[in-house]
Amino acid sequence: MTQHAPHTLTIERRLGDWMRARLPYALAEFVMFVLKQGWACLFGICLLAAILGTKAIWQPDWALYRYDALVGVALGLQVLFLALKLESWEEAKVIALFHLTGTAMELFKVQAGSWAYPEPGLLKLMGVPLFSGFMYAAVGSYMARVIRLFDMQFAPYPPFWTTVVLATAIYVNFFAHHFVPDIRYLLFAATLVMFLRTRIWFRVGANWYWMPLPLAAFFSSFFLWLAENIGTLTGTWLYAGQNPLEKVSFAKMGSWYLLLYVSFVTVTLVIRHALHRDAQRPVAPEASDKAAPQQDQEQQA
Repeated sequence: MTQHAPHTLTIERRLGDWMRARLPYALAEFVMFVLKQGWACLFGICLLAAILGTKAIWQPDWALYRYDALVGVALGLQVLFLALKLESWEEAKVIALFHLTGTAMELFKVQAGSWAYPEPGLLKLMGVPLFSGFMYAAVGSYMARVIRLFDMQFAPYPPFWTTVVLATAIYVNFFAHHFVPDIRYLLFAATLVMFLRTRIWFRVGANWYWMPLPLAAFFSSFFLWLAENIGTLTGTWLYAGQNPLEKVSFAKMGSWYLLLYVSFVTVTLVIRHALHRDAQRPVAPEASDKAAPQQDQEQQA
């Protein structure tokens, strides 16, 4: 069972009450939504801050390479998240799996010339710095945390085995399209066919809202595209033929959109309680807590 510090729940409740007393109700709900989203992607925010901060201060004559320092920062963040119980060990295991699958893809893509990491480092494997896997882990961390923070429920959800097949096909295509025809357009269509009816129910305060799952994936892919521009702007990694001052192609949003399904299906290995075959409204929070003892106590009361 995941136990979280009770003060985070108290802080969120007081903040929500304070804003609802001073802001129009709809605006207060939106601000709380944004703040909870920011709290959910804390790992990614910290990692991006480290990329920006090290780029601003690092000197080429320092004994420690910047890439190696980023490995230390990423490892420290992961240990801190577990120590503060911001992630459970069950979630950490799944995030570690996504870390490994992401690193495998990095190794292949760098060797294929899709992108490169131009700076030196001791902790590099076949041209890939070891911190790169943590960037994929940050996506998994966000998904696990956002589901808990918002009491998310997914309904109606397709048969689980079909989602595993889709995620596997997407992952394999990232490798296979270098040798055989790219089927990403078929995969885009498959995500819509399988998930267009699926609503993501989420709670802000005492109110439930919903969003189509593919739309949420599209919005998430856009913000990941923005984050990726930070990486290339700082020269941390660069696509083939890209100048650091050039923005990342919008086509990469499509890649992130598909990769999000791989990440989501991986995370659902430990949040199966949130998946519902019937098109039902969410259960009451109290009932949800009983059904899912790992429910995050950081959520809004």
